[in-house]
Amino acid sequence: MITAAELLNRAKQEYLEMPGLVLTTGQASRLWGLDPGVCEALLARLVREDFLSQTRGGAYLRRGTIAAERPADR
Repeated sequence: MITAAELLNRAKQEYLEMPGLVLTTGQASRLWGLDPGVCEALLARLVREDFLSQTRGGAYLRRGTIAAERPADR
């Protein structure tokens, strides 16, 4: 079984390998084969760690990247 640390590392690697990657929770859930609730918790943790930001539209992008939408207030 995959650990939480492995999931976090996998998500970070995806964002690092694909600059400009912007995913909704649903897209990330399908990409990583995760239950939507687990995926939401993973993305929320990455936001708390200041690795990701969430756009006003609800999508997630790597913090410090330029996106079409301004990040929402945390």
